[in-house]
Amino acid sequence: MFEYFYHEILRRTIIGFGTLFNGIAIKHSHDDGGESVVKVPLAYSPTQKFLARLEQSADLNKPVQITLPRMSFEFTGLNYDPSRKVTTTQTFLSALDSDKRQIRKTYMPVPYNMQFELSIYTKLNDDMLQIIEQIIPYFQPAFNLTIDLVDAIGEKRDIPVVLEGISMDDSYEGNFDTRRALIYTLRFTAKTYLFGPVADVSKDIIKKVTIGYVAGSVTSSPVRDVTYSVEPRATKNYDGDSATTLAENLTISDTQVTVVDASTISVESYIVIDNENMYVKSKSGNTLTVDRNVDGTSPATHVLGTSVGLITAADNALIEMGDDFGFNGTLI
Repeated sequence: MFEYFYHEILRRTIIGFGTLFNGIAIKHSHDDGGESVVKVPLAYSPTQKFLARLEQSADLNKPVQITLPRMSFEFTGLNYDPSRKVTTTQTFLSALDSDKRQIRKTYMPVPYNMQFELSIYTKLNDDMLQIIEQIIPYFQPAFNLTIDLVDAIGEKRDIPVVLEGISMDDSYEGNFDTRRALIYTLRFTAKTYLFGPVADVSKDIIKKVTIGYVAGSVTSSPVRDVTYSVEPRATKNYDGDSATTLAENLTISDTQVTVVDASTISVESYIVIDNENMYVKSKSGNTLTVDRNVDGTSPATHVLGTSVGLITAADNALIEMGDDFGFNGTLI
């Protein structure tokens, strides 16, 4: 039942969450009219460890800009989200853009909510307000974070990050004028999806079908009377090649197609004009006699100069999932 797989979904979501807050800075105004900009450092660390360091190293508070302001975030929880549940046995197929022949299959993802806490530490209240105002306007209450979840199937999704609430704490030692840290804690929920193992089903695509028919009554030694064999073919011009262009306008009822150069178009081949497929029955010079309404496409009007594409054996190698291979029946 359990096989090894690791898509790094949780890790990528944690990293993506941290990148939301790694560019925050604050400004301080000086008596001489100048300003200084302090970038707020961000680390993955629990709040308690940071406070313990402040208490155990008193000298950290002498150069304020070195230690405060500071931010840290932490992944604090993971729970199932039944409100986003889909059918557990449903699967879907996908093909990578780099190679349409590599077909992958996986089950529908499982929705989980990841809880995060972002802690902000400052000595001055104005520093804290500057940081908070750079964060909360983007969460209303959610902000969509785009993450590449599964490389094997090219799965990229927008993960909503929801701001659940903000709590405040004033941590100090001794008198009120010796405040050590003003702490705001922001709680977030990232609504991500977890995928199971991904299977390569490219080898499962039917390349050829042969059917035998037996006539007569029931017998222990049947004789095959008829054999039918067919190889699936592409019904689209996947590689986008253009053989020639129309030399004349083509109406819906025309079966004679005149092109600029028919030298590369052979009899019994398939051509594509706009979104209509046609079968070439015969050829005379640059005039093609064709069957319209091929492969379930509808006849249409085409104007002079329109590109004429060819469906060749090279397109068969690029067949993607969803193509009916030239058949319109139901596969049982």
